[in-house]
Amino acid sequence: MTARPETVSEIVPAAGERVHVVESGPACGPRLLLSTGLGGAWFDWDPTARLLAEEHRVIAFDRPGLGLSPAARTAPSLRRDVRILAALAERAGPPVTVLAHSVAGFHAEALARAHPRLLNGLVLVDPSYERAPRSRPRISAALAPVAAAFGAFLGATGLARPLGPAARRLILRYTSDRGDAVPDRTVRRVYGRGTVIGTVLAENLAYREMAADLKALRARRPFPDVPLAVLTALGDFRDTGRAGEWTGGHRALAGMSPRGRQTVLPRTKHMVQLDRPDAVADAVAEVLA
Repeated sequence: MTARPETVSEIVPAAGERVHVVESGPACGPRLLLSTGLGGAWFDWDPTARLLAEEHRVIAFDRPGLGLSPAARTAPSLRRDVRILAALAERAGPPVTVLAHSVAGFHAEALARAHPRLLNGLVLVDPSYERAPRSRPRISAALAPVAAAFGAFLGATGLARPLGPAARRLILRYTSDRGDAVPDRTVRRVYGRGTVIGTVLAENLAYREMAADLKALRARRPFPDVPLAVLTALGDFRDTGRAGEWTGGHRALAGMSPRGRQTVLPRTKHMVQLDRPDAVADAVAEVLA
């Protein structure tokens, strides 16, 4: 029996930035590029990556300033993050299948519209959806240095070490039934970094601008005829009206492609890749089929 290739972790250049990349699975397997949600880290995908790495080359990464990636050189934006995705897809050897969670769904959809040749298909894991995004005034780029300075202050004073991991635990209480699948020391190593806290704030500031920029891109570039799977998590909705609106928004996303399909997970919370790696793996199998 052939041994499974070991996991490789390294910092690589991508579109003028330096990002932390973790690869696992057979080198000859179909390429899967995994992108985390707002403020996430590569290990958000660990349960799913372990399942997929049996047959696929799984490539997870941290956006600049997140996880173990060095601080960003440019502020978060749709344009920047699409460039990074495109560079990592080229590095992996296109076409790739992109798995994107939450806000990374914006980046993945924009990649599909701007660079369709890079893609086999998309799996959007409880992706962000904004029905009528507005982004005036546009202030995120101007405030990104302020967020970075605040993060640097927390790091220099040591306040980041208790505050970051505590905030991570609090968020997961509401978005996952499982919680982190890595040791506490790994969570502390990442979320105890002032750089990560500053980057999370900067991504929050850029969120609505990304949504508005994606809306503008939709008017200019069609969605390609590629397989598309959308996973909709409803386990953290208590209001049936909001759950219905979320489901409808995701139905519209699935309808972007003639080969789009939506799967609703009524009892699964937002961190689907932590709690239901089987559902993500099933969606990958459908897209690649």
